[in-house]
Amino acid sequence: SHVMSEYVRMTDTERDQIDQDAQVFMRTCADAIQQLRTEAHKGVQSAQVKEHRTAVLDFIEDYLKRVCKLYSEQRAIRVKRVIDKKRL
Repeated sequence: SHVMSEYVRMTDTERDQIDQDAQVFMRTCADAIQQLRTEAHKGVQSAQVKEHRTAVLDFIEDYLKRVCKLYSEQRAIRVKRVIDKKRL
């Protein structure tokens, strides 16, 4: 508890800003992946290169989805804590 008292806790405003920034960042990443997917096969003749690019983009998209899911779970915990505090 002594160690925790040395750290300054974030305000709700700071948490809200982080949430907003995270959502914008995740949307930007999703848009960039879609744009890369559109551009990935232009001018490529090799089926192997197309398949590789598709696999890489699928992997990146899956990773982003897992990050978004983790973020959503953490945000749900935060919302639950706020609701529990208001009930008290």
